[in-house]
Amino acid sequence: MRIVWIVLLSTLFLTASSEYTNGTKEAIVKIYTTAKVPNYQEPWNSSMRSSTGSGAIIEGGYILTNAHVVANQSFIEVQRYGQRKRYIAKVYAVSHQADLALLKVEEKAFFEGVKPLTFGSLPKVEQKIVVYGYPMGGSTLSATIGVVSRIEHHTYAHSGESFLAVQVDAAVNPGNSGGPALSNGKIVGVVMQMISKSQNIGYLVPVNMVKHFIEDMKDGKYDGFADLGLGTQKLENPAIRRYYGLDENVSGKLIVKVVHNSPLAGALQEGDILTAVDGHNVENDGTVEFRKHEFTHYQHFIDAYQMGEKVKLDIIRDGKNMQVEADLKYIADDMYLVKTTRYDTMPRYFVYGGYVFAPLTRNLIVSTNRNRLKLSYLAGKWQEKDKNEVVVLLKVLASDMSRGDNDFAMWPIDKVNGEPFKNFKEFYEKMNAVKSDYIVLEDNDGVKVIIDRKEAQEKQSAILNKYNIEFDRSIDLRK
Repeated sequence: MRIVWIVLLSTLFLTASSEYTNGTKEAIVKIYTTAKVPNYQEPWNSSMRSSTGSGAIIEGGYILTNAHVVANQSFIEVQRYGQRKRYIAKVYAVSHQADLALLKVEEKAFFEGVKPLTFGSLPKVEQKIVVYGYPMGGSTLSATIGVVSRIEHHTYAHSGESFLAVQVDAAVNPGNSGGPALSNGKIVGVVMQMISKSQNIGYLVPVNMVKHFIEDMKDGKYDGFADLGLGTQKLENPAIRRYYGLDENVSGKLIVKVVHNSPLAGALQEGDILTAVDGHNVENDGTVEFRKHEFTHYQHFIDAYQMGEKVKLDIIRDGKNMQVEADLKYIADDMYLVKTTRYDTMPRYFVYGGYVFAPLTRNLIVSTNRNRLKLSYLAGKWQEKDKNEVVVLLKVLASDMSRGDNDFAMWPIDKVNGEPFKNFKEFYEKMNAVKSDYIVLEDNDGVKVIIDRKEAQEKQSAILNKYNIEFDRSIDLRK
């Protein structure tokens, strides 16, 4: 768990002290989480883990925190500043994309005497902030001070997706995750993560992301942050600019891929030049100016919209200026061949005669170093009409029928008895539909694994018992 602990500067002490004594601290919460952590290498197994984090009481009777503080939770307790009693809490809403969560406590006594914290606006560089929370090494509330170093798009460690982030001159320690960062008494961000082996580089989820998340959840359903399903290329090279006939006054990004299920499929073409998003000029490096002299990824002005809304894009096609409208209805998981990092669910799997199969996820990739280069390449690819999920032979459980195959692990499969498949469910159905004596699994390089179907069925039960596996498939395949 990652948190921010900002170094106190003596010249800022009076500013921090006044905020610390105005009732803010009563709204800060310590969060105790017991989580069921999946084992992606042995997907039928899991372990229990306890951890702590921080949060803040906000309007509406919610506790705002990080998604990674409560990810995979099985039991949550919360404790207010100045109290020793713990109250049971439940997750009301969670965005693993934006690393944000809202908790609810049923007991009204928990909120007595608390003035909820309110939201400010996106802070400016050099603006002073105060971070509250419960970092490691202590059970009492901590208040530390710093300034905003810069604001730009950054990869959120929890989801692996890139969104606007606020960098602060702070160290990050376990326990402070989910704590609020305040400026002028209002929340301007939520403590999120750090860069390891760095000095005083911590990150906040900015308040605009928090507001988007809360607005999204007003209908009781989380929709997420939209993805356009576009592959683009920078236009900084003079030769490529001349090739597309762009003069010095025109900037933008070259569209090199439109995913088949993109909301812009049919409206955009490969070779179009994206010049503006929501009326904001796109620079040749793919950035937009979101404030004077401050730039970030053009996705910023797409993230500002809710799912189901529309955003206008300016393009150049064959030297002509055009405008198209994107209907925001898909997230990254709808576009990429390999799903983003999964939480709050057990891994999917299927055991057949000791051969263990699973859909490829980012959780699985980071759980091992086996075949990492090829699998990471697949993780960057887009879905196609006939392929929206990768299936791998996760491992082979040693037995007399699998001799010689035990080195196969994290091996992508492309065909079952010569037939391709679209996803893990279709792979499972094809495996069960085989009536021939042998099942032939094959990758795109022609490498094969051959399973004797009757032998696998005869020895399945004994192999499962030997490895203490209760079910030969995940719950989604048992329905």
